[in-house]
Amino acid sequence: MDLLNTLVDKGLRRELPTREEALAVLATSDDELLDVVAAAGKVRRHWFGRRVKLNYLVNLKSGLCPEDCSYCSQRLGSSTGILKYTWLKPDEASKAAAAGLAGGAKRVCLVASGRGPTDRDVDRVAGTIKAIKDQNEGVEVCACLGLLSDGQAERLREAGADAYNHNLNTSESTYGDITTTHTYADRVDTVTKAHAAGLSACSGLIAGMGESDEDLVDVVYSLRELDPDSVPVNFLIPVEGTPLAKEWNLTPQRCLRILAMVRFVCPDVEVRIAGGREVHLRTMQPLALNLANSIFLGDYLTTEGQAGQADLEMIADAGFEVEGAGEVTLPEHRAAGGCGSHESTGCGSHEGAGCGSHESHESGGVCGTAVPATAANEARTDLVAVRRRGAGTDLAPNA
Repeated sequence: MDLLNTLVDKGLRRELPTREEALAVLATSDDELLDVVAAAGKVRRHWFGRRVKLNYLVNLKSGLCPEDCSYCSQRLGSSTGILKYTWLKPDEASKAAAAGLAGGAKRVCLVASGRGPTDRDVDRVAGTIKAIKDQNEGVEVCACLGLLSDGQAERLREAGADAYNHNLNTSESTYGDITTTHTYADRVDTVTKAHAAGLSACSGLIAGMGESDEDLVDVVYSLRELDPDSVPVNFLIPVEGTPLAKEWNLTPQRCLRILAMVRFVCPDVEVRIAGGREVHLRTMQPLALNLANSIFLGDYLTTEGQAGQADLEMIADAGFEVEGAGEVTLPEHRAAGGCGSHESTGCGSHEGAGCGSHESHESGGVCGTAVPATAANEARTDLVAVRRRGAGTDLAPNA
């Protein structure tokens, strides 16, 4: 396929594809899917080899959020039955992080629901970062606390944070359809603040909210322009009790095309499969490792993920290897470019999977041209389970 040869060549040169080429990837047929995966896989292996970075989420404060993001189980007025608790103490958060690090994670993503942190909250998170780093030499810490005020990114960097996550989630033109309590520009501003403070910027998207192909391409091109080190790709988990609970628009094939498109547009960044991979990729998860070089280990913020041991077995069985703590995630040109990360790699996002938009895994629906429902993408509510273990409970975490 001439299209795929062109995209591989551009990816190896870090050259931006045209919008038409990106849209063409999303429009490929199922008969062409393995060719698409193989082509994007060449780009992934060129920049990242066969390494898979593991990230681990710690939900520092769950629920109780004043924002109205339609995809989020922690939103204002949520009736989802998720765990709700206020700030974990530093030793509690450090204990939760230790479980993920023992399972092979090299980055801990500290997430807290809410519009954004107060200065007191930043002090609280600074104490947590210190507790984690004091007990785990070489660990990377990413914070995901919502919209940042002036000076807060710098304070987090001084406290030892390596990265900051804040997702764009969807295109600017449809953003107002999923959230009314803050704007797309607010999110861009926070990513810019993190970047300027010397933190490794992490920003991604949520797919499956009813958006069109054009919306997906728009948000990925916006991310390329912002130039984060890490781009988490969340697949909406339609949690009962959220406005997007009925949005089941994804198939495993659709998810693979989206990941391939992201890889072609952002060839040399850490592409992370964040929330929703178990629900929407299902048995195709190992194939997705040819496109993304990073995943979350274990559970998400408010929903359960695949068993941590199953994640490790999947990586090995697919012929990949877990990235070691001493390995630099990003290619040399990016790691040396000072995008922040004391180690240059990006945090995830989610709620569904990543340390991102206070939610990022349960993302929801946007207006747009939705993929028509078929038997292949019927609702799989049996695969959605609210987290009842780990942070905020007395039960051992899944890691």
